[in-house]
Amino acid sequence: MEQPETTHFGYQTVAASEKARKVAGVFDSVASKYDVMNDLMSLGIHRLWKRFAIGISGVRAGDRVLDLAGGTGDLTSRMLPLVGLKGLVVLSDINASMLSEGRRRLVDEGVIGNVVYAQVDAEQLPFPDNTFDCITMAFGLRNVTYKERALAAMVRALKPGGRAIILEFSHPVAPGLKPVYDLYSFTVLPALGKLVANDAASYRYLAESIRMHPDQETLLYMMEAAGFERCQYFNLAGGVVAVHRGYKF
Repeated sequence: MEQPETTHFGYQTVAASEKARKVAGVFDSVASKYDVMNDLMSLGIHRLWKRFAIGISGVRAGDRVLDLAGGTGDLTSRMLPLVGLKGLVVLSDINASMLSEGRRRLVDEGVIGNVVYAQVDAEQLPFPDNTFDCITMAFGLRNVTYKERALAAMVRALKPGGRAIILEFSHPVAPGLKPVYDLYSFTVLPALGKLVANDAASYRYLAESIRMHPDQETLLYMMEAAGFERCQYFNLAGGVVAVHRGYKF
């Protein structure tokens, strides 16, 4: 299917060929403060969201897992004890700065052995078909230019019976939450970004990119269209975040 020549970067319309470069600039800027900002922005609740995502992943001893857009390694560090020494987690990210932070963090934690690092594009996964038991992607899909390509690549790389877990900001569904969330996103987040990371613009992009990301039902349909089966999602924090799960059969 022919892909559009333009796409969105937050609220801006940009050439599709430019989005990856612009997103890279955002994460090059915030990589060193990424974990601190996650804690501040969510009051630490992002840890519970990630714990939930891993809890429904079914990851177990001996599994081979791809942590896409794994950044600083939050999910990877939690999954390594689950896969054990006979399993493997590939911590991957398209951004070299983020991947470097993730590797540094895991090395500092003394992690060796069953983890490897790979700089990869989610739209063009360089792995053979039927490689992984599980693919996780936390807060990364909204930054992908062609999400359909990334979803199809995940299906191809999964083993039959494998599953994808996508944790992402979504659209609030709790009554009265949206205006409060909007106020927080467009005032507090850029202010925190300026104060902590000296970068308000990147956190304005964060707020805008969330609004441009498909809602829960749309992403569910996109997963089904890509070839996933038994797709479902779980709203967290009133829909501010959702976890989507789909299987390959």
